[in-house]
Amino acid sequence: MTAATRAEPRAAAPERILSLDRLAALSSDALRGLYARGAVPDDLTVLDGRPKGRMLAVRGLEHGPVGRFLRAFAGHPRFPWDGKSFSPERDDEGRGINRVDLLVRRFEWFPFVTRIEPSVVDGQPCVYLDYEQPGNPWFIARIRDELREVAPGLYLGPAMWKRADGGATHVLWFAVDFSTPSDF
Repeated sequence: MTAATRAEPRAAAPERILSLDRLAALSSDALRGLYARGAVPDDLTVLDGRPKGRMLAVRGLEHGPVGRFLRAFAGHPRFPWDGKSFSPERDDEGRGINRVDLLVRRFEWFPFVTRIEPSVVDGQPCVYLDYEQPGNPWFIARIRDELREVAPGLYLGPAMWKRADGGATHVLWFAVDFSTPSDF
């Protein structure tokens, strides 16, 4: 054995392990596990900008041709939902809006207010996106989005449908990536 073959291998350059593409390849169970281990920022001023978004997995459609089509389409540049825009107002509250591109015209639709509160998923803190805002249609006001940071600048969350009993039914997983600003 030569000195060269006995030498310790060099460590690879640090890389960001998670990305929107990598999250999109994960199962709903894996996404739930990541979300459970995710973090909430100390204050909401870090949620500032126009991060690129991605729909990840739709409940009940994870397997089969429809699920594969939705995952592929969600990563395509023509997918209508581009992400969310965030603007902090204070360290404990902010505002935001969804960005939608319908080919011939781009829209900023469905405003929300952000705040930190317990998740309906596990009771732990999350960034709650409250769509019960003036001007939102009733069916948008019934959406409950939550977020937690799963990698630097990468936030993962469930989109849920609010029930009359105060709970929520999981509909899909989505993510926004502040390291990938939108050109929208």
